[in-house]
Amino acid sequence: MNLRRDHVAGGCIVLAAAVVLVISSDLPFGTLASPGAGMLPMLLIGLLMVFGAVLFVRARESPPLASIAWADLRHALPVITVACVATSAYTALGFLAVMPLMLFFLIFVVERRPLLPAAAFSISATVLAYAVFGYLLKSPLPRGIMGF
Repeated sequence: MNLRRDHVAGGCIVLAAAVVLVISSDLPFGTLASPGAGMLPMLLIGLLMVFGAVLFVRARESPPLASIAWADLRHALPVITVACVATSAYTALGFLAVMPLMLFFLIFVVERRPLLPAAAFSISATVLAYAVFGYLLKSPLPRGIMGF
């Protein structure tokens, strides 16, 4: 069998969905008349697994895995690293501390944009997201150890 890009992508999607399914299995599913907190995540995970399996089955139409150009790896690794660090620090430091730092680092350091526009965008995007999710949608955002 000739390994293709969609074999890897479909397999990773199914595997990631299976891990999330195991992790979130403690949420109550409920019934159709009275859905629980776990119903929507389970439905989304099921759809993700189905689409990942379809991608895997139809992989013969995709280019071979060996044809991937790895030139963008120098750009992708810092983005992935920053996202992982921000994800791990999110609950400890809080939304208002982590998000502007992550956005600023990605825009100023990784994308090499000017300092003031990068800072202005990082702060304004964070404030806008906090206003929408924290106040309008009343989503509980982590406050972190500093209280904000």
